[in-house]
Amino acid sequence: MSEAKTKKHQAHTGPDVDHLEEQELQEQQQQQEKPQKQQAEEAKPEVEQPQQSSDLQKKLDDANDRLLRLQAEFDNYRKRTARERLELVLTASEEVIKGMLPVLDDCQRALSTLEQLENADLHSVEGVRLIYNKLLTFLQGKGLKIIEAKGKALDTDFHCAIAKVPVKEKKMKGKIIDVALEGYTLNGKVIRFANVIVGE
Repeated sequence: MSEAKTKKHQAHTGPDVDHLEEQELQEQQQQQEKPQKQQAEEAKPEVEQPQQSSDLQKKLDDANDRLLRLQAEFDNYRKRTARERLELVLTASEEVIKGMLPVLDDCQRALSTLEQLENADLHSVEGVRLIYNKLLTFLQGKGLKIIEAKGKALDTDFHCAIAKVPVKEKKMKGKIIDVALEGYTLNGKVIRFANVIVGE
């Protein structure tokens, strides 16, 4: 009876010991595998890091390139608008001044006529000269300039020949001998060509 119990006990306890040994072996294997996995995971980012660095550098270069382009575009826009604004300021009064040129011409003709009269009233001559000079000075303050013509060579950028007359002096050939209508520039831009008579 006792032998049977002993056998039963041995049969019962035998598999339990084996099972415990297997568990211990598995735990040991898992503990050995864990450092290997950790090492593999730690090594993985080291491989990816250069790739990430090159991607970031590329993005940074692209951003710098876009910034430089935007700065260049803005600089061009600023210069263009400044130039347009300056041109607008310089030529804003062009139409008004053009409309006043016939008045200036009339004052000039009146003064010239009065100066040629023998019995002209000196006060009248002085009054017309004063009006003419005041008007001319005001317009010159806005950028108006008389185109110099008499005695100069014909320049089609500033002069318009309306007639040619024969001249005795050779040095006057091709030169302007008289001005029929004064020409003017406004801030360097021709707003009316000088109508001139050229010697031939």
